[in-house]
Amino acid sequence: MTAVTDQDNSNGNGSSGSDGGGVGNGGGGAKPDGEVAGRSGGGRWDDGLIARRAAAAEAREAGEAAPRAPAEDDVEPQVEAYVPSGGPLPPRLDALRELVGLSRARLDRDTLAEAGRVLDEAAARQRLSSRHTVIAVAGATGSGKSTLFNALAGAPISDTGLRRPTTSQPIACSWTDGAAGLLDRLAVPGRLRRRPHPGPAAFDEALQGLVLVDLPDHDSAATEHRDQVDRVLALVDAVIWVVDPEKYADAALHERYLRPLAGHAEVTFVVLNQTDRLPGEAADLVLDDLRRLLDEDGIALGEHGEPGATVMSLSALTGDGVPELREMVGRFVQDRTAATRRLSADVDAAAARLRPVYVAEGRPGLGELARDEFTDRLAEAVGAAAAGEAAEREWRRNAGRACGTPWLRLWRWYENRGLPGSLDRMGQALTPPEEEPTARQRVEQAVRIVADDAADGLPGPWAQAVREAAFNGAKGLSEALDELAVKAGTAGASKRGGGTGAGQGAIAGTPLGGRPVKPPRPKWWPAAVLAQVSMTLLQIFGGLWLVGQIIGVLEPGLVTPALIMLAGVVGGPLVEWSCAAAIRGPARRYGQDAERRLREAAAGCGRARVLDPVAAELVRYREVRERYVAVTEFSTTGR
Repeated sequence: MTAVTDQDNSNGNGSSGSDGGGVGNGGGGAKPDGEVAGRSGGGRWDDGLIARRAAAAEAREAGEAAPRAPAEDDVEPQVEAYVPSGGPLPPRLDALRELVGLSRARLDRDTLAEAGRVLDEAAARQRLSSRHTVIAVAGATGSGKSTLFNALAGAPISDTGLRRPTTSQPIACSWTDGAAGLLDRLAVPGRLRRRPHPGPAAFDEALQGLVLVDLPDHDSAATEHRDQVDRVLALVDAVIWVVDPEKYADAALHERYLRPLAGHAEVTFVVLNQTDRLPGEAADLVLDDLRRLLDEDGIALGEHGEPGATVMSLSALTGDGVPELREMVGRFVQDRTAATRRLSADVDAAAARLRPVYVAEGRPGLGELARDEFTDRLAEAVGAAAAGEAAEREWRRNAGRACGTPWLRLWRWYENRGLPGSLDRMGQALTPPEEEPTARQRVEQAVRIVADDAADGLPGPWAQAVREAAFNGAKGLSEALDELAVKAGTAGASKRGGGTGAGQGAIAGTPLGGRPVKPPRPKWWPAAVLAQVSMTLLQIFGGLWLVGQIIGVLEPGLVTPALIMLAGVVGGPLVEWSCAAAIRGPARRYGQDAERRLREAAAGCGRARVLDPVAAELVRYREVRERYVAVTEFSTTGR
């Protein structure tokens, strides 16, 4: 409220102190904080509860009937609930809230601090009056902002003079009731809350709902003054920046305030004050240079009907241009969208700060090619191809044992008897210890490569989360591959009615364990064995016949026994070679089946431990990216 000194004071005038309390000069005494006891033209004006109590006290002293106190239902509420406006702001706030919630486990607190502050301030503003617009008047020392503040209020509310700094604390002037909650949010004390002086400014319908706040100098030598400016500027709905011809290009103003708040152009007024000090066309030249600087700061200028900052020149001292500014402010206040515009600009600024942690450079993800390459590397690490070849050799070896000539089989047994490198012992021999780290290193390399492929192009925090998911899943992967491969080999053997081949399920140098079971035999093997036995019997029969003739037991006749023996000698290898040709296809298929089972076991284990966690992180990133797009979809600043 404005403290206006009673006309009966000894010197006939008064002034409001820097703290806002009214002090009469010449024995008037100090009025209570916030009290108004002014008269204008003989008419009394009501300024709230304190003024009504003062009026009642004066009426009692004069012997008049005290005015009736308004009933509780007649008192206008001091705080009016915020009426949510339509448009994109509510869904954008919801999307930002979901974005912060989904990102807390992946981003540090400092990264999300600004977004959290915007959400808190938006919630606080929406709980307060929507029919009030809070506009701060900010400027440098000596720019004349307090003079302009008084000119808009129509009364000397804020101190002006040569002493610097003149304004030490924010002073607020409210045109209508119901702004107490907003001023509490700004931490403006009750003794510094004013009402405009009765007059054209006070009764201007366009200004009803305006809350004007005069701020300390933003370039004050007192640190607490600058802190108050920064605090209030983050909470008001709009700002009137007052610059003068000497400091309009001050780097502190542009770098600390105007440039960072470039996205808030729609709720920004930039006023070139003290044009009365500029001769001729100098004011227009300075104003053009000010527009150039604002354009370099990235501030959109509201010209030709486009949304942006309002830039104008005036002289608060002479009043030149003040009515035009009051008219612009009136239209701005009656539009009732300043709070929404400010919150929307805050959301834009928060989203712009978060862009590096949400927007990827490329198209990150795990394609089929990357998955297949990962499976190939795991299969190579566990020796799937070698296991398939071993199974194929085992099939051929068993075929040779079953269908080969007994003499060749006897020779092979003798040749391989007791030798450490024999074929019968190769399947049971452990892989040398020095090969075990090699297989483990191949698994680690496969995990590292697939993690890098999945994280390629992701923002830093999400790339790190993908890599951590892959590396955490890789712990114990080699052991898990060994166990699953053993199960896969056993299951495959049981399906075929036999066991796995030697080395078929070996992983990283560990065999399946136990003595390997021979591969299953095809149905035609008994016939081949019978044919081989027949050839052997023919050889034995022919040989005995010849021996009998030689010793004279049988009648001489070399042709027949020789032919029988020759048929057995030639027929045995022919049967063996025929069986070898016949088993080539089944042996290859058996080896491929063994390789496939081991490959599938490795792929399933790698998918469960590495690919699925990585895919889950990518899905989470896509979710937050969708939320981020929803936040920026209806940006009002183009950020």
